[in-house]
Amino acid sequence: MSWDKTQIITDNGEKIKAQSPVIISASRSTDIPAFYSDWFFDRLEKGYLKWINPFNGIPFYISFNKTRLIVFWSKNPEPIIEHLHILDEKKINYYFQYTLNDYENDNFEENVPAIEERLNTFIKISKKIGVKRIIWRFDPYILTDNITVEDLLKRTKHIGDRLKNYTNKLVFSFADIEFYKKVKNNLTREHINYIEFTDKTMNQLAKGLMELNKKWNFKIGTCSEKIDLGKYGIEHNKCIDDDLMKDIFSDDFELMKFLGYEKNLFGELMPISKRKNLKDKGQRENCRCIISKDIGQYNTCPHKCVYCYANTSKELAIKNYKRHKLNPKSESIIDKE
Repeated sequence: MSWDKTQIITDNGEKIKAQSPVIISASRSTDIPAFYSDWFFDRLEKGYLKWINPFNGIPFYISFNKTRLIVFWSKNPEPIIEHLHILDEKKINYYFQYTLNDYENDNFEENVPAIEERLNTFIKISKKIGVKRIIWRFDPYILTDNITVEDLLKRTKHIGDRLKNYTNKLVFSFADIEFYKKVKNNLTREHINYIEFTDKTMNQLAKGLMELNKKWNFKIGTCSEKIDLGKYGIEHNKCIDDDLMKDIFSDDFELMKFLGYEKNLFGELMPISKRKNLKDKGQRENCRCIISKDIGQYNTCPHKCVYCYANTSKELAIKNYKRHKLNPKSESIIDKE
């Protein structure tokens, strides 16, 4: 499906057509909460932003005039906390996909804060917005010649034991390194001897999670994974999740209408006849997310994660981030050179 269009006036006074998405993803391509929070809220106030298509360089304009929900993806959302009241005041719904891995001793995420600091940030946000609106991701699980399944389970236990009262969901994925050329090149460049997951090791890890979850009682789901792990109580997850939206934002009439629901006289959500197919066809085959407009840009995240699929190299990402800092109020995260 395509988003509605509206006319906007740009910062330089030009009249132009812009997409008007109901759901915004911020972002699969870069960590907006960690590095671009000030820019995001400046653009929100101005009512639009510019997004550059990474494949052909063509700019698209995105209007916030119909935005009802924002899904934030982050490894360090601390910088965005001070801005969240703006979304509350504008009555724009939001929730967090918070990736909290433990590769601290492996230096796989060179520029993320210490794990204890990230745990404290998670708890701080959970207390502020509620356990349903912050989802823990261990994403991705990586095997190497130094990291076994047992190691991953120990690291997961350490985090899960701390978060058991501050979220109700864990989402994970298995590193699919051969599928992503960028990831393979980055790991090879860092001399990391990775090991691809097999059905045996995926099942071994899933069984371990099932045992750990007897203490946590989380919902557990995989992100864009084909393998069926249902026998371990693990479902196929939707990260842009209409079921979650219906659960916690059911009073938002426009959002529910977009999702294909309305309330009856008894206040119960009922499906509207002839509902649209909202599956996001632009994602990977096994992704179950519904449609959203991602506003991030590749090669702009300076977390320096060795497994990153969104950066060609750490150096390019840092270069682009520094360019952004020279013009932090630009229409887009990073313009073409």
